[in-house]
Amino acid sequence: MKTLREIMTDEVVTATKQDSIYDVALKMKNENIGFIPVVEGKKLIGVVTDRDLVIRGIAEKHPGSASVEEVMTKQPVTAAPDTTVDEAAKIMAQRKIRRLPIVENGELTGVVAIGDMAVRNNLEDEAAKALSEISTPVKEPAGVR
Repeated sequence: MKTLREIMTDEVVTATKQDSIYDVALKMKNENIGFIPVVEGKKLIGVVTDRDLVIRGIAEKHPGSASVEEVMTKQPVTAAPDTTVDEAAKIMAQRKIRRLPIVENGELTGVVAIGDMAVRNNLEDEAAKALSEISTPVKEPAGVR
């Protein structure tokens, strides 16, 4: 059974809490990514997504000069490099997350995206189910907004 170490991306673009919301948005644009781990040295302290920038940043009227710390998710869900792809898929499906930071001995060592599982693994049942569940939008009852 494959582990995350075998499929993770280990060259990860990161930010620090000193980076501004604008700096992080620019990194996302330049690197064509929508997820950046926030680190102190090599220690993971949070993550920020393009959605975080919109919902917690722009919609909450934070200026572009505000610290990314104001919009990042603190204490993100993580996994160890030796976690199996199936185990990771279950975690991602349960938590409805598309990207999973990989941490070893307290340090960020990589990131796995749900797409990595689809492309780099012969989608085992759990990974396929996770991809399906994460990608299915939550439907609101009629008349609710």
